[in-house]
Amino acid sequence: MSTTPEAIQANSALRHDWSTDEIEQLFNLPFNDLLFHAQQVHRSHFDPNQVQVSTLLSIKTGRCPEDCGYCPQSVRYDTEVENEALLPLEEVLEQAQAAKTKGSSRFCMGAAWRSPKDSDLDQVIEMVKQVKALGLETCLTLGMLTEAQTQRLKQAGLDYYNHNLDTSPEFYGDIITTRTYQDRLDTLQHVRDAGMHVCCGGILGMGESRQDRIGLMQQLANQPQHPESVPINMLVKVEGTPLENAEDLDPIEFVRSIAVARILMPASHVRLSAGRETMSDEMQALCFLAGANSIFYGEKLLTTPNPAADQDRLLFKRLGITAV
Repeated sequence: MSTTPEAIQANSALRHDWSTDEIEQLFNLPFNDLLFHAQQVHRSHFDPNQVQVSTLLSIKTGRCPEDCGYCPQSVRYDTEVENEALLPLEEVLEQAQAAKTKGSSRFCMGAAWRSPKDSDLDQVIEMVKQVKALGLETCLTLGMLTEAQTQRLKQAGLDYYNHNLDTSPEFYGDIITTRTYQDRLDTLQHVRDAGMHVCCGGILGMGESRQDRIGLMQQLANQPQHPESVPINMLVKVEGTPLENAEDLDPIEFVRSIAVARILMPASHVRLSAGRETMSDEMQALCFLAGANSIFYGEKLLTTPNPAADQDRLLFKRLGITAV
C-alpha cells in the first residue's frame, strides 16, 4: 500500500482486506503525516467538528464469573466494586432522562454477566423499550448472546449491541481464558444476522505489543461489515486486578491508534472511550484531530471514573466542537 495522501484518500472507500503490512505502514508514518491523512479521511465522511455523545450505565454490577484481567467486576479479584443486583426499571429511566438532559443521544446499559439468562433478558428488554420511548438510541452490553436472544433484542427495538474483541487473537489468551476469541466473533455474527448495529473495539495499554494493536485493528477492519461504533479504550488500572501494574502506554501511540482506526474504518464512529479521566485536554484534542468522533458523557463508565459532563462541555466549547 502506498502511504501518499492520494493513495490513502483513494482507500477511504470501505475495505475489508487490510493486510498486517499495510496497517503497520500506517502506524509507522511520521506522526504529523498520519494525523493529516486521518483528518482527510475523517472529513470525507463526517463533520470534523461534531462528536456523538453517549452515556453508559451499569445496570447490574459485579459477581461476573469471567477472568478478564482488566475488569474489577470479576468475582475472581479482590477489588472495591460493590456487587449489585439488576437495577429497577424506574432508576434506569431516571438515569436515562438525566443523560438526555445533559446532551446524550444514546443510552448504553451494561450488565456484568457472562451471558444473560432469558429471565434477566425479559427485564432488560423492558428497559430498552422504555428508554427508546424517551427518544434515545439504545445500546446494551450483556456478554455473550445466543441467536434467539439476539433476535429478541432486535424485536424489542435495540439499536446497538456492544461486544469488544479487546485485543489481537494472539494476545487474547494472556488477558482472558474463560471465553474464546471465537465466542466473541460468534456473538458479533448473531448481532449482525439480527440486523442490529455493532459496537466493537478494544483496550490499549494492557501490555500488548504494537503488533497486537495492528492485529486488533485488522480484526475490526476486516469484518464483513465495519462496526458502526468502534470504542478505543485506554486501560484503567484498578487495584486488585491482574493488570493493576501494567506499564503506561505512550500517549502518542494511543493517538496513533485512533488515527489508524479512522483510516481503516472511514465511516465508523471511533469512540474515545475509557481512560479519558487521566488524559489531558491536549491529548483528547489530538484524538479528535486524529478522527475520534464519539465519547461517553458521565462521571462513571460502569465502575471506573470518567470526566464530568460539564468538563466535557467546556472542552468542546474550547475546541469548537458540537455534541450530537
